[in-house]
Amino acid sequence: MSDAVIVSTARTALSKSVRGKFNNTHGITLAGHALRHAIGRAGVDPAEIEDVVMGCAYPEGATGFNIGRNAAMAAGCPTSTGGMTVNRYCSSGLQAVAIAAGRVVNEGVPVMAAGGVESISLVQFGGSANRLHATEEELFKRLPALWMTMIETAEIVADRYGVSRESQDEFALLSQQRTAAAQEAGRYDDEIVPLETTMKIVDKETKEESFHEVVADRDDCNRPDTTLEGLASLQPVFRDGQQVEEGRYVTAGNASQFSDGASACVVMSAGEAEKRGLEPLGAFRGFAAHGCAPDEMGIGPVFAVPRLLERHGLGIDDIDLWELNEAFAAQAVYCRDTLGIDPEKLNVNGGAISIGHPYGMTGARCTGHLLLEGKRRGAKYGVVTMCVGAGQGAAGLFEIY
Repeated sequence: MSDAVIVSTARTALSKSVRGKFNNTHGITLAGHALRHAIGRAGVDPAEIEDVVMGCAYPEGATGFNIGRNAAMAAGCPTSTGGMTVNRYCSSGLQAVAIAAGRVVNEGVPVMAAGGVESISLVQFGGSANRLHATEEELFKRLPALWMTMIETAEIVADRYGVSRESQDEFALLSQQRTAAAQEAGRYDDEIVPLETTMKIVDKETKEESFHEVVADRDDCNRPDTTLEGLASLQPVFRDGQQVEEGRYVTAGNASQFSDGASACVVMSAGEAEKRGLEPLGAFRGFAAHGCAPDEMGIGPVFAVPRLLERHGLGIDDIDLWELNEAFAAQAVYCRDTLGIDPEKLNVNGGAISIGHPYGMTGARCTGHLLLEGKRRGAKYGVVTMCVGAGQGAAGLFEIY
């Protein structure tokens, strides 16, 4: 049985939803761009990609119609290349990598591609996302927290587990500082592929729309001038609801940022990579998911990570690098402290609070970044983990070459 290795990664920049450069860019364009460049970086003929697995948390509207298949066609693959779309909410991109690796290991597929995409601008804020009225009534009566907003769950986690507003703001500040330092040092440059696109600008007074050609070549969500005082001055976003009467913790400064983007990688067997003379970035070693109470979905990693590590005979201290998605500082702080992760090994170049969080793309982005940063640092093992909407955690283990 051969190992599944990742031989290339490529992604778009991350751009602010609605106000950013991708606010008028179709999801197929985003996913196809990342995929085409991942294939090119691997030196693989697009016709050799047997199947594409694309993660997406909102696979509808501009990211509907099986965007995995459509992205393959947009990337220049022939019609003989298959494609599928997978949804595990914020872990969709990581799940896509796990599925691709599993097909390589268990089915002998020589070359696969995997990734994730999200256009929050055109789907969630564009009016095409499914709303609460489309729920199944009996399940909603039994488990209404399945449809609870993520902000509500973050408030619950902070309150239930005593995660202070101060610790959340401190975590958010560190995320901003680390991303600013990483951008200055060019530590994201080797994963981003610039994309020329058309941005829509709406005049605030006249509401007149205009369209402008732009190049997205750098993540634009980061706020390098963030201060602890500024974060402390922000008012909570959440005001009232059925299970949380008033927000106390989550602000625009200590939560992940809405953003659009796509990421992809090429996965193949270790033997295939050796035959082609390719130097892999690393190997996929395993994936684990674990459910938890829907109203505290943010703590999912504290269950998924131990399950993953136990299966591979590893402990927390055996992991050299962690990418724990910063959906909210509340859950990230709780997961970090409960698992006992060394802060110096965690999100070393910042995370979703500063970089942005295109839901279905994030797991694939974190995978690529973990492998590249791990290679720079001489790390051996890395873990990508995140909470998942409706009450889950997911984690993937990688060996870095």
